[in-house]
Amino acid sequence: MTNTTVLISGAGVAGAALGHFLHRDGYDVTVVERAPGLRGSGYAVDFRGAAFDVLDELGILDEIRGHDTAMRGTTLVDVDGAEIGQLPAETFSGDLEVPKPELTKILHRLTESELAYIFDDSITTLTQHDTGVAVEFEHGAPRVFDLVIGADGLFSKVRRLAFGPHERALRHLGMSGAGFTADNILGLDHSGVLQTGVGTAVYAFSAADADRMSVSLSFATDAPALDRRPRSEQEQALKDAFAGAGWVAPQLLKAMSAADDFYFSSSSQVHLDAWSTGRVALVGDAGYCAAPTAGMGTSQALIGARALARALAAADGDHTAAFTAYEAKLRPYVTDNQVKGQEGAAAFGGRGQ
Repeated sequence: MTNTTVLISGAGVAGAALGHFLHRDGYDVTVVERAPGLRGSGYAVDFRGAAFDVLDELGILDEIRGHDTAMRGTTLVDVDGAEIGQLPAETFSGDLEVPKPELTKILHRLTESELAYIFDDSITTLTQHDTGVAVEFEHGAPRVFDLVIGADGLFSKVRRLAFGPHERALRHLGMSGAGFTADNILGLDHSGVLQTGVGTAVYAFSAADADRMSVSLSFATDAPALDRRPRSEQEQALKDAFAGAGWVAPQLLKAMSAADDFYFSSSSQVHLDAWSTGRVALVGDAGYCAAPTAGMGTSQALIGARALARALAAADGDHTAAFTAYEAKLRPYVTDNQVKGQEGAAAFGGRGQ
């Protein structure tokens, strides 16, 4: 149907889903991923609304349902850990929640024979011409592609190279935090617990492994400056933020320092006037991250990937028309999700916008 060559940067949800749809439509797709292999980290992701239609179109909905965490809800507690309320399961788990590593493995298995995956490499330069995009890599030989798609997350390399510095696109929502797993000292059973304080929040849940729980420690920040700092500085910022906190905070801080799956990030959104420039476009968090507090990241990645693939198929080779149609179709949905992200950040002690 087409001999169009496409380079996708990022082998996550958006990249793999988009690659599958493009391959189905006859595109020759290469995926470059800076990680040395398939990412096995991440806790739980949830699906809402039209994302189920995308999973069904991918042919993996039933398999995904088989990994449902079956969360029963979240208990709200005060500063001493006493129960003060309950939140229904769908608040954090959406309509369906699965461990992220399971989703990643399923998508990779679906696409590993369809796409040319290149791990442990990264794009270093993009030079657009009338007939293609010349790409240089950190390790691999230079190549030319008809189209380049950034599906490489909040700090997208493609966005930085083609659209400008991160500061132009990122909008910090006033909170940062760390995630890690720890011993299930709270005895959680397919359930979560949430404690919010002045500028801090503790959230923990346990599902697949009864002996372990996933922990999120959040605190108010003025900028995402810590995201790219050494782990020691990130940990110290968390210890400072939770200094004097009661309940299980001291135990969680100790568990944090011992965790081998520690992950730090800030709640930020990506706002761009356009999601494409020439032959380069963005999908998922790279183009329009709504922040984790929106609870829509995975669904938005799937829906965005399908929307872009459908727009390219309908445009019959006219990438400019396709990118315009893709954005017109998806932007209202993204705008709604970004409002949810701002509201969620405010609820967790951030500024919200």
